[in-house]
Amino acid sequence: MFFHAHPDDEALLTAGTMAMLAAEGHRVVLVVATAGERGLAEMRPGEALGETRMKELYASAAALGCARVECLGYGDSGLSPKGGIAEERPDNAFIDADTEKAATALADILREERADLLSIYDPAGGYGHPDHVQVHRVGRRAAEIAGTEIVLEATVNRDPLVKLLKAAGKVYRFPPEFDVRTFESAYSSSETITHRVNVRRYARQKRAAMEAHASQATGGDTDRTLAVMLKVPGPLYRLVFGTEWFVRRDLPPGARLRHPFDRWPK
Repeated sequence: MFFHAHPDDEALLTAGTMAMLAAEGHRVVLVVATAGERGLAEMRPGEALGETRMKELYASAAALGCARVECLGYGDSGLSPKGGIAEERPDNAFIDADTEKAATALADILREERADLLSIYDPAGGYGHPDHVQVHRVGRRAAEIAGTEIVLEATVNRDPLVKLLKAAGKVYRFPPEFDVRTFESAYSSSETITHRVNVRRYARQKRAAMEAHASQATGGDTDRTLAVMLKVPGPLYRLVFGTEWFVRRDLPPGARLRHPFDRWPK
């Protein structure tokens, strides 16, 4: 089971691993906490963003071979202009949810599916979105309730990412609000990562999952992350997005595993 905060998060962080597991014959279940109704998008009159993004989520899940998609039904908490918790948010915002109640709802699905593995986020929630941080808290507790043994924290190896962004900054002018230094404490450092999953064989499915989230490739005043990723040509795409990273906290930081179900020590 892969637990994400909003539609499109699965495409960005875990799509290749999901497609790989599905191709190997595993039952892959995708759960999102919210419909992502506060994301940026250019919508036509009469369209509801949350409904559109859920339709996109189902299309993404189909491309990845998911057997089931569920939404816990919480409200998208959004972000403040400075990147923290938004002051104005819905009454049922996920960040304000009772952790035990939300975890119990997720644990019910884990038990129903007899899930062997749960994927969540690292404690920082990747880049710090409040809903992502809440996914970590709720996911950890749900695994305890359900007795799910394997909990993987989906993340990014921040060390090469920071180097790449600093190099790119010499030839590309980032938006004024973009600060490369914020990534120095985002995601996970190389020494803490336990799983490096090669998903290059599933680049086509991963790209299809990204393309399914068309609403998130537009909107706002600057280039959207998804739009930039989809402009990367095929061979380079497989190289840049061909590895997905996870941290398993009950393994030593020095573990270097290549498959979600690899055992340590081998």
